[in-house]
Amino acid sequence: MRAVALVGIGKIARDQHVPALAASPDFTLAATVSRSGTVEGVEAWTDFDAFLSARPDVTVISLTMPPQPRYPYAEKALRAGRHVMLEKPPGQTLAEVHALERLAAEQGVTLYATWHSRMARAVAATKAALAGRTVTGAHITWREDVRKWHPGQDWVFEPGGMGVFDPGINALSVLTEILPMPVHVTAATLEFPENRDTPIAAQISFSGGITADFDWRQEGPQTWDIDIETDQGPVALRHGGNQLVLDGQATGDASIMGEYPALYARMAGLIRTGQSEVDLSPMVHVADALTLGRRVTVAGFAF
Repeated sequence: MRAVALVGIGKIARDQHVPALAASPDFTLAATVSRSGTVEGVEAWTDFDAFLSARPDVTVISLTMPPQPRYPYAEKALRAGRHVMLEKPPGQTLAEVHALERLAAEQGVTLYATWHSRMARAVAATKAALAGRTVTGAHITWREDVRKWHPGQDWVFEPGGMGVFDPGINALSVLTEILPMPVHVTAATLEFPENRDTPIAAQISFSGGITADFDWRQEGPQTWDIDIETDQGPVALRHGGNQLVLDGQATGDASIMGEYPALYARMAGLIRTGQSEVDLSPMVHVADALTLGRRVTVAGFAF
């Protein structure tokens, strides 16, 4: 088993990465690096440079901190000859991730830009179903409560944090995986709280009759749905891609707990074959929406 270090011990690391590593047949969690967070029973560091120097045996670095500070950590890890796994979104800009991809190739190590929603239980089946159909339109409804998923995490509303595109990019990662044809953003309306630097809601239009509604203000039940119209009838993905509704029959379930174990299994395969995987198509859609988006100011937001 390969030794892994988790860098950035926050909610996503505790909720998903730690359990996934505990169950992994390929990896063991050997260390954490964080200014404040720790994992019980795991060696903890606060200085990343000191960790890299002291633990050359830890050959895989999984970066789970917010995107804004991530680039220098990834760069140092790659230059130290470590394989690197990036939590989504893989960086705060496309250029940063392109630079990391080039560096990984130069160093001969694996770089994996993960998209956990692509590992949802029904995504592969949906992709297969759509391969034999003509998509005539689709609508994404991705509405959730930022206070539940990012409690007190002001970084999501700071430059580079992406705002509602932090969850919305999950939907875009699924869309770009399942569609049998490429699409591009044609228009967007972005709702910015008067006291924040990133949007709290967005409505987007794509080529091919595809639209999206992202909102971070939904309380109660959360909605992560993609409804697709095809020449052979409707196809729907529910629960973030974990349930497929096809020809009136639903398959899959509402749990996301299989997504992160699948990411680590994929990382193990990439390392074994000496490959990297850096698909930035979901992030391109976010960048295009921010470029084309018409800005609307809405009421201020506070946690």
